[in-house]
Amino acid sequence: MTTPPPLTDLTALARNRARAQADALFLHETARDEVQDRLAMVNRTFTDVAVVTPFPQVWQGAIPGARIVPDAEVLDLTEGTQDLVIHALCLHWSNDPVGQLIQCRRALRPDGLLMAVSFGGTTLHELRSALAAAEVAETGGLSPRVLPMGEIRDLGGLLQRAGFALPVADSLPLTVSYATPLHLMRDLRAMGEGNALAARLRHPTRRGVLLRAAQSYAETHAGPDGRIPATFELIFLHGWAPDDSQQKPLRPGSAAQRLADALGTKESPLKD
Repeated sequence: MTTPPPLTDLTALARNRARAQADALFLHETARDEVQDRLAMVNRTFTDVAVVTPFPQVWQGAIPGARIVPDAEVLDLTEGTQDLVIHALCLHWSNDPVGQLIQCRRALRPDGLLMAVSFGGTTLHELRSALAAAEVAETGGLSPRVLPMGEIRDLGGLLQRAGFALPVADSLPLTVSYATPLHLMRDLRAMGEGNALAARLRHPTRRGVLLRAAQSYAETHAGPDGRIPATFELIFLHGWAPDDSQQKPLRPGSAAQRLADALGTKESPLKD
């Protein structure tokens, strides 16, 4: 079997992140706040916490005693040492997302919790379509410009592939408004979320492509105030390291009572 080419140029990704500006990391801050709210609803005290993040300044002090782990292909995690691992809004750039989750599971003690946050498939769909249409019109071709992101069902399936028990995935859509599409593109660079795709063009984008994309974006999506919306979808993944104490589904046909009796209805058998 041949190894597929990497999706992400890790050197370009590191360069983009090094240029990120602290006041533009509001999506990471939103993810952090949401994780804190969700942890408050878990009836468990966590004592050995690791947070995987490319921006440690966002998470410093957010969870007392938490160890900050750099986002890397091989995570600085020791097997069986954590009762909580948070993978914080960097899974979407991984060349091996299943491998990332497997590393997190191995780092957890039995019945330890993973909370992962990733961008979902509807993220920047407005920008994606505007750029694609503009590039085709201006150049007659199409190049990778916006990172492809997983749908919630696919991302939830990654938890099962990685061996987590009781997997749950849910979505938090966010809409951010900008004065123009060019302001959005500038903000993405300030977030460290510029184009780091391995198959990207290695020369500057034509001015005509950017201007046509901005015009199309505004004409299609601008609101009454002239501002344009940008969609960001945060997918939250929750999974537990397997343990014998956890609830397990019953075997099919092992029910002690009939559903029809519980509902007070008459059961109608299906025809062959």
